[in-house]
Amino acid sequence: MNAKETDGRDGRTGVAVVTGAGSGIGRAVTRELLRGGWAVALAGRRAQALEETAGDDGQALVIPTDVSQPAEVEALFAATAGRFGRVDLLFNNAGTSGPGGVPVEELPYEAWRHVVDTNLNGAFLCAQAAYRQMKGQTPQGGRIINNGSVSAHVPRPRSVAYTATKHALTGLTKSLALDGRPYRIAVGQIDIGNAATEMTERMRRGVPQANGEIAPEPVMDVADVARTVRHMAELPLEANVQFATVLATGMPYVGRG
Repeated sequence: MNAKETDGRDGRTGVAVVTGAGSGIGRAVTRELLRGGWAVALAGRRAQALEETAGDDGQALVIPTDVSQPAEVEALFAATAGRFGRVDLLFNNAGTSGPGGVPVEELPYEAWRHVVDTNLNGAFLCAQAAYRQMKGQTPQGGRIINNGSVSAHVPRPRSVAYTATKHALTGLTKSLALDGRPYRIAVGQIDIGNAATEMTERMRRGVPQANGEIAPEPVMDVADVARTVRHMAELPLEANVQFATVLATGMPYVGRG
């Protein structure tokens, strides 16, 4: 069954949109889905990075996209539906941590706004576009998985913009899940802690702790995150993982602070 023939009813395979697909978790999830037979539209700001993720897979569609721009998000979903006929999954993954280690009183408004525009506004715009597509297609429905981070539960020191957006994303997930019920749109969230990517390389060297110390932290293989996302994605639409937390076993999360 190719992407155009997928009817979305079995919840096993279909057409996915992955944002932030050019690196890290987005790259790992994209490749895991492609291995599983999904067609995937890869979205992100850097075309070359997206091409590297896609490789020569014929079921990968590269669409450079700034998720904070409504017109670009609209074009992303139009191109995906135009190529593959429908959208069965959105992995809402694009995000930025912003400037690290900056005290609240010194954080420039422009830096705050950039994080909010990418992490929260971008997630909303992509979810909205996915809703429109999933509600209108036949068979109706699909799934949205938001990347929340363990910062959706507890902050790290001097991470006010990132943490605020990730807390907000939890509210977005709950509202989307409720509003999607009549249309067979299942919405869940995965909160990830210390997956080994370029972004978390510093964890091995040492990062600030709540008590003021600098300490290295354990990380986990990003492939384990990708497999978890795929498991969530391939459930039938009658079942939903509302919230999942996947983290390096020994990281300071339980008991943080």
